[in-house]
Amino acid sequence: MSILANERKQINLSEELSRPFIQNERQESLFREVAVLADRFQTRAAAIDEEGRFPFENFQELKKSAYVSLTVPKQFGGKEISLYEFVLLQERLAQGDASTALSIGWHLGVIYDLRERKIWDHVLFERICREIVENKVLINRAATEIATGSPTRGGKPQTIAIKENGKWRITGRKSFTTMAVALDYSLVTATIEESGEVGTFLIDHRLKGVRVEENWDMLGMRGTRSDDLVLNQVELPEDALVELEQLDSSNHPPRAWLLHVPACFLGVAIAARNYAVSFAAHYQPNSLPVPIKDVPEVQRKIGEMDLELLKARHVLYSVAQRWDTEPDKRERMGGELAAAKHIAVNSANKVVDLAMRIVGARSLQKSNPLQRYYRDVRAGLHNPPMDDAVISLLAKQALQHVHS
Repeated sequence: MSILANERKQINLSEELSRPFIQNERQESLFREVAVLADRFQTRAAAIDEEGRFPFENFQELKKSAYVSLTVPKQFGGKEISLYEFVLLQERLAQGDASTALSIGWHLGVIYDLRERKIWDHVLFERICREIVENKVLINRAATEIATGSPTRGGKPQTIAIKENGKWRITGRKSFTTMAVALDYSLVTATIEESGEVGTFLIDHRLKGVRVEENWDMLGMRGTRSDDLVLNQVELPEDALVELEQLDSSNHPPRAWLLHVPACFLGVAIAARNYAVSFAAHYQPNSLPVPIKDVPEVQRKIGEMDLELLKARHVLYSVAQRWDTEPDKRERMGGELAAAKHIAVNSANKVVDLAMRIVGARSLQKSNPLQRYYRDVRAGLHNPPMDDAVISLLAKQALQHVHS
């Protein structure tokens, strides 16, 4: 069987797996458009991973197709997709190239979050949205620092903002800045020297003092180019301060937009599952009269893969659906959102492991996509919220109404 025919089989498997989650004609149309992109991205994924370079050519296609403006409100020229649609499309895109999907997911998620929470000045938000629609600009949050670890742990930024003569001056370094080499804007967290508060500043990457240090050297998600963003005495106007963090982190609203993360890693798992199923259907060693798909142990592993995917996807999609359709319950959905991420990412890791066990030692060959899926899917365990934080949150929720 040719490589091209094998890829076609895997694409068909992808469409069949996703069909139960497509609810209407709009989603069907969006899904079809994204599937075309994903299938093209799949042909470049190995080279992007091997070279550890940013997938600029993929992003050109994302911009040309208007994928970059999917979460922008309709009134500003976007599609205003729902959380459910966001999950559906990101999962499919990641089956083509995980680095591309995770990267664009952060951009889309930032706009989705701002659209939902309405915390920015309306004029500024409209300006950024129209820049995305018309000029295809990219934006991401830059919050992580080596000294603080994940910003979700509550560490205070060592990046400092000083106010002088009605302007801000920002100095610091941000790590894990996904898409750093391609960003037009960053939302940078910094400690305000005068008050000690933590603010978020909108920074244009064309400003003097903004540079990217290309030090991303990871085993997985290599194409995200999550390099360091270095800020050296960057001067900003007074209105560049767009957000102030709440001092009490327990009052932070649930961050539903982060469901793009588990959606992406489930996409990786589906790609691995499809490869293993296609392999089992066609690989026949000379020790057997039939392909290995007829071996009971192989069938058991295939069944286990699909069980993990069913469990994880139904949780993920049902939580996203509840967020969309029951807005009055959103404030109490933090535990569900966190649990959906925990279940999906851990299931994704199990699926990739099972796929590799089906394919055997050749899954470790550099030319085999399974070794890339294995490296990529591990990254999900380190995206927020982390497993221990999820379990702790659920425990606190269970105990908060118990009286001693």
